[in-house]
Amino acid sequence: SPGRTQRATAESFQVGGKGINVSKMLTRLGAPNTALCFAGGAPGAECAAWLEARPEKFSGVRVFPTTTPTRTGTVVRDATHAETTFLGPDAPPDAAAIRACADFLDAQPAGQVLAICGSLPGWAHSDYDPLRAAFNRWLTRGVLAADTYGAPLEWFLTRGTALVKINADEFRSTLGAAPDFDATRKSPVARWVVTDGPREVWLRDTDGTTARLTPPPMQEVSPTGSGDVLFAALLHAWINRQSSLAAAVKFALPYATANAAHPGIADFLEPAMISE
Repeated sequence: SPGRTQRATAESFQVGGKGINVSKMLTRLGAPNTALCFAGGAPGAECAAWLEARPEKFSGVRVFPTTTPTRTGTVVRDATHAETTFLGPDAPPDAAAIRACADFLDAQPAGQVLAICGSLPGWAHSDYDPLRAAFNRWLTRGVLAADTYGAPLEWFLTRGTALVKINADEFRSTLGAAPDFDATRKSPVARWVVTDGPREVWLRDTDGTTARLTPPPMQEVSPTGSGDVLFAALLHAWINRQSSLAAAVKFALPYATANAAHPGIADFLEPAMISE
């Protein structure tokens, strides 16, 4: 009820953000991974402790301390309204944390997969120069995938990014068109996956072939993190199972749908049937 005091009947705490969500789902699928994140202030310390206390849900976490307090948010659910999320303002990491992340990436052996997930607040600032340089170097020695938006997305669209996964609204606002092959022709991105909530997913593979796949029907409880679950599952199928892009998306869709039909992120019951 707007304008009135709201009293919760229950509460829970979890660490989220797109990269954390993707890492959690990859771990559930048995895919080794390391989540990279920035954490600062009292909220950051609470998040780092929460992650450290759950090794069964995260196969690896690397936290880069920053002086900027980690952003907090509140997700409100009740029986009569759609889920509502309140997020604090963006919290750009400081220059030292960004440099530490860039150094970590440069120290990794060649041939690995790096997935960029989230908004990367403060991207336009020169503090990000070391990380942008590290991403450019990664393109020559590993696989780079991205699920981001805004200024970072525009940057990755000008690189030879192996895979970009975004939603239809981000596609339209960035490329000025509905998802189709012609709109992506001028970008060096090799593969595209474009989601649109419960509606069909559009994809384009590296050879130019396109497809549209429809998610399984479900009764939505919480869409939060469903795109991240889909990204994790398709990365696992594409990289670890060596599936085609279409087969990887088909594999991932039941997981994303199951996530949307349950509260929480990657905490749903196993889908009854997973398609190859």
